[in-house]
Amino acid sequence: MKSQKKAILAGLTAIAASAAMVACSSDDGSGGGGGDGSAIINAYGCEPQAALLTTDTNETCGGDILDTLYTGLVTYKNDGETEMAVADSIDANDDATEFTVKLKDNWTFTNGEKVTADSFIDAWNYAAASKNAQKQQYFFENIQGYDKVSEEGATEDKLSGLEKVSDTEFKIKLSSPEASFPKRLGYTAYSPWPKAAFDDVKAYGEAPIGNGPYKLESDSAWQHNVGLKTVVNEDFAGEKPANGGVNFIFYQNLDTAYADLQSGRLDVMGPVSNAALSTYKNDFPDSNGELAAMRSQTFVIPQNLPHFGNDEEGKLRRQAISLAFDRQLIIDSIFSGAAQTPVDFAVPTLPGIESPDSSKTIGYDPERAKELWKKADEIKPWSGKFELAYNADGDHQSWVEAVTNGISKTLGIEATGKAYPIFKGLRDDVTNGTVGAAFRSGWQADYPSVANFLEPQFKTNGSSNDGKYSNREFDKLLEEASAETDDAKANALYKRAQEILVDELPAIPLLVPKTAYAWNPDVSGVEMMWNGTFDYAPMKKG
Repeated sequence: MKSQKKAILAGLTAIAASAAMVACSSDDGSGGGGGDGSAIINAYGCEPQAALLTTDTNETCGGDILDTLYTGLVTYKNDGETEMAVADSIDANDDATEFTVKLKDNWTFTNGEKVTADSFIDAWNYAAASKNAQKQQYFFENIQGYDKVSEEGATEDKLSGLEKVSDTEFKIKLSSPEASFPKRLGYTAYSPWPKAAFDDVKAYGEAPIGNGPYKLESDSAWQHNVGLKTVVNEDFAGEKPANGGVNFIFYQNLDTAYADLQSGRLDVMGPVSNAALSTYKNDFPDSNGELAAMRSQTFVIPQNLPHFGNDEEGKLRRQAISLAFDRQLIIDSIFSGAAQTPVDFAVPTLPGIESPDSSKTIGYDPERAKELWKKADEIKPWSGKFELAYNADGDHQSWVEAVTNGISKTLGIEATGKAYPIFKGLRDDVTNGTVGAAFRSGWQADYPSVANFLEPQFKTNGSSNDGKYSNREFDKLLEEASAETDDAKANALYKRAQEILVDELPAIPLLVPKTAYAWNPDVSGVEMMWNGTFDYAPMKKG
């Protein structure tokens, strides 16, 4: 089975748990064993930032779990191509402003409720309504009526562009043409919800009821900061998983997780820890892989930081920072070559994308960095120190130190890391706009399109625009590209949009990682998806 997979903010979130925690939460993972399909797969995981709501989860810790619990209108094959799932068909009108969705009638939630048009319409309305303050609200921006339900203090809570025709058919009317709209619909934000979810949304977030290949082992399957257990959804309308379930074990140290992989307590892990990059192929000679997935890693310098506003001084300082450290040295010495240097804000594996010239702002040029910093000082003298926030429970300290050391050496300023004990704490401050420093980030594609790398992160009020960047010309180019039905013309517009980003640097491109992964030799059917996440369904142990 090619199960749906999505990508979520904060790609490369390297998180892990103590040996004691693993011992009490992993069991022996044997299940029925013997390769008979009942064995449980013990998978590397991490504590989600917030409740497990598809409309409010935009980070990998929760997203990887939600991928197993829900199936959307479409699903993604391993190469990123879409195919129908709950939808039987999605047909566009001539100018791609209206889509008619017809559903298969054999899908149910794990509580027995049928998946209907209302299951999607109600969930999408909840996501879009401002009163519900959902982090995935932005993904519904182009549906008619969004402006009225999303504005502050809005009393309306239903998108006028969603029209139910019958239990198995509904229409989606857009505010502007978007030929690629159906590609979005395998992303978890567009998942259906059962009626029971709206009785108590808070409780639903602790024990979600989905329609995917797996379901929670019980209503108490999520043990916070320990793990979460799923079992096969026997009523799943798609192809059933080859195993008995997935046990997500939450780690706080990647090296501990890798040690558990070596001992057999953990069955599958990706990415492996930085320390293991030079040895994992020898440690797992017949059970390892490397994928150039649609992921990128950056660090964001918020627009509200002193000296880094949306003005000439801020732009000069961002450009100087970007040129002040050696990316290739970091890739070679810390990541053992398992990454590429970036040239823009997308990734090389996206088809048909032409990159802008970024040689003057993305790279290593200490002399130019010093010149740019001096020009910024002429506008306003520098004061304070440059901090780069990261989560210490992930594998980030070494590269953060390399980046800040490079900045200090090149620019002659104090630059240091700002460690948060756990990922959730960092994400909470980033989401609330209180981080008070630059911060590590990244992107794992939600769907295979350059638009997905640009719109959520950098369009004004984008769902993951954590640096609060805004540029009207950039926004306009994205809208024009989205409406363009000719791929070549659309990509030319996206290139122009990227030229703006390369100049203004709302985030500093760090690297394009290759996802190195390994698994227990007793496990077969290990497949990594186009976006660097695992397809657990084909895995079988024994």
